Amino acid sequence: MLMKKYLVLMWLPLLAACDQQGGAQALPREVKLLAKVGETLLKQVQQAGSAGGESAGAVSGQVALPPLVSGVKAVGHRDFNGAKKVLPRLYAGMEEEFYCGCRYSGKAVDWQSCGFAPRKNAERASRIEWEHVVPAWVLGHQRQCWQAGGRKQCAESDPVFKLAEGDLNNLVPAVGEVNGDRSNFPYSAWSSNPTLVYGQCRTVVDFKLKRAQPRPEVRGAAARITLYMHQRYGLRMSGQDRQLMCAWARQQPVNAWERQRDARIARLQGEGNFLVSQPERLAEVCG
Repeated sequence: MLMKKYLVLMWLPLLAACDQQGGAQALPREVKLLAKVGETLLKQVQQAGSAGGESAGAVSGQVALPPLVSGVKAVGHRDFNGAKKVLPRLYAGMEEEFYCGCRYSGKAVDWQSCGFAPRKNAERASRIEWEHVVPAWVLGHQRQCWQAGGRKQCAESDPVFKLAEGDLNNLVPAVGEVNGDRSNFPYSAWSSNPTLVYGQCRTVVDFKLKRAQPRPEVRGAAARITLYMHQRYGLRMSGQDRQLMCAWARQQPVNAWERQRDARIARLQGEGNFLVSQPERLAEVCG
């Protein structure tokens, strides 16, 4: 709101100058000046985060960009296709699906292990997919590449998006149907006794209000992943969402599954989640 007022105050003198110098005859020169002012201020708004309750980490130009590696034995960040090649090794011996707690083998989901029942798409529900805890849409929709051609364009041309899309810290195994239903909906919490939609699975999706409530057992882990990704890649987050993620992270401390996963990610990628390896640093993000 303050920035909007600032823009108005900046433009008023210029508009007055147009009027004093002959209206239509002076307009082209003043319009060009207005355009330059607007472009400069827009960049400042983008870099400053938001004055309407949003917070931001580093701007895109300040994101550290290590070179991407290929091959399953190399250590370093990968793009998403490269990440999918090492994810089975990352979760070897830890084959528990994130949203419902189902056991799985290869890509096949064991519904009986978690009391899962498909909502609509049994074929997709029968397989494991790699879910972005912070959706790819969030990673890219504010970037120029997304405006030019969506996720495909970003994956081909934007080094920051490539890095974020393939970050192992953000990828978890999920029942394909739940992954698809969650889409790019933000996490939320609205009921301690929700109406279940996948058998006994306690993760639920509200399609009308476009939100997803993960099962209680993984909310702390989901929050730490979310906070890490926003901090690492300078993503914007509303004050309300940050408050919820910080609350979940505090209420549910780092567990053994997270520590083992983080150690493996650090070995494969060279960089884990500092909120898992150094949980005391949550105060740096949440205050």
